[in-house]
Amino acid sequence: MAEVGTVNRLGFNRQEYTGSPSTLCNGCGHDSITNHIITALYEIGADPYTFAKMSGIGCSSKTPAYFLSKSHGFNAVHGRMPSVSTGAKLANHELTMLAVSGDGDTASIGIGQFCHLIRRNVRMIYVIENNGVYGLTKGQFSATADTGSKQKDGTINELETIDCCELAITLGCTFVARSFSGDKKQMVPLLKAAMSHDGTALLDVISPCVTFNDHEGSSKSYAHVRETDTPLHEIGYVPSYEETVADYAEGSETDIRFPDGSTIRLKKLDHDYNPKNKVEAVAMLEESRKKGILTTGLIFVDTARKDFNATLHMVDTPLIRLSDAELRPSRETLSRIVESYR
Repeated sequence: MAEVGTVNRLGFNRQEYTGSPSTLCNGCGHDSITNHIITALYEIGADPYTFAKMSGIGCSSKTPAYFLSKSHGFNAVHGRMPSVSTGAKLANHELTMLAVSGDGDTASIGIGQFCHLIRRNVRMIYVIENNGVYGLTKGQFSATADTGSKQKDGTINELETIDCCELAITLGCTFVARSFSGDKKQMVPLLKAAMSHDGTALLDVISPCVTFNDHEGSSKSYAHVRETDTPLHEIGYVPSYEETVADYAEGSETDIRFPDGSTIRLKKLDHDYNPKNKVEAVAMLEESRKKGILTTGLIFVDTARKDFNATLHMVDTPLIRLSDAELRPSRETLSRIVESYR
């Protein structure tokens, strides 16, 4: 963290990149991601006034309120953030789109829009805060939950998982990375790289949810209360946990244990890995999934493909700054367009 009073290359202190106090559960990995975003923005010297924060619905989509308070922001309808972001980027390509979504917002209700965003290669940073559950609705499995994983009541997920990184690569995403919310050393550089990438930059971040207090069998569940009492309002207690952090060498593996007793195995890519080989990237993800390992680092990058604005041959001036006369095609232009469809 920067020392009090220090400023970056634009003359901003770290406080300029913060937002409102978080209302998420103590120990939530999403808050760690927020801090990493703030650090990356401060250290890279980003201009807060040129950013647009985009999100959908869910715990993850609350986090843009906690950083860049001086930036533009928009909470879209659940799963529809990609199309709103695409429209905003086409209207003003000078804005830097920083989108935060969740595994439900991306891999369930919004998976169609997610696919087409990648297909178009819209220039934006797309952060998935991936905890494998629907936190706002009390911990049901999400589409990214690993096959064989258990809920607190012992229920086992028997469905196949959707790997957002693997899906993104097969769709042609030009920047794909995965990290862990507690790994500041890895996340901050990845965020900086994503901000400079000319296309869709996907960061799938494993972000633990510390609260599951509405599981089947709980006396505090919605189902139990509906059967036994007339509720006035819901009151619950959320325990406070220390932030889970990771610091391990490139090319090595480590086990991470969370406050609820669950563990995951992380593996960090090393210098010998080639992130420009699409086939190798997909094979590596498949092999990691079979071994039950979450491989982190820059998984795939393609710097040659054009972004969506360039593909459409958009003018340099943002559309939002053009006058009606400049936007309205002439009769001759309309005639040429009509003829092109004959």
